[in-house]
Amino acid sequence: MEQITYFAIVIGAIFVNNVVLAQFLGICPFLGVSSKVETSMGMGAAVTFVMALTALVAWSIQTYILDPLQIQYMQTIVFILVIAALVQMVEIMLKKLSPSLYQALGIFLPLITTNCAVLGAAKTNISNSYSFIGSLVYGVAAGVGYTLAIVLFASIRERLDATSKCPKCFEGFPISLVAAALLAMSFMGFSGLSIW
Repeated sequence: MEQITYFAIVIGAIFVNNVVLAQFLGICPFLGVSSKVETSMGMGAAVTFVMALTALVAWSIQTYILDPLQIQYMQTIVFILVIAALVQMVEIMLKKLSPSLYQALGIFLPLITTNCAVLGAAKTNISNSYSFIGSLVYGVAAGVGYTLAIVLFASIRERLDATSKCPKCFEGFPISLVAAALLAMSFMGFSGLSIW
């Protein structure tokens, strides 16, 4: 029975309630980093890692500190501090393990700290009362959904940049916004999806 629930969490987080294309969280890095597929995959992997860790740490803090002390009103501030610390850790790891990806992400890596998709995923875990494992599943699935959205959008942008058939008035950022809107509309089709 729990496996079905985890499956529903995964499908829901990736397709039905995609943090970028359905909830419209994390739009700034979505638009900023998605010019190349390689860079967007690196950003997606970093966001997925941070989302998964944030989900676990946020669940633990909520369950063992905020709820027993009845200071749930501190949730947002505490979660932002957790995210900032985890992003700093990811930044240090990327600088050491993959300097080229670290350079490619540049200023966008610190944007994960203020990426509301990460905070939104942590708060969704708490509001849906997921268990520890459910929180991990949702954190990873939300990160995979974010990665799917940004990689799809990057591949569309690469294709649009390679074509010469785009009208002059739509070249560059305008056609990117149109493509993002169409991608979001296509994902909204999943909202009618009923798993059970």
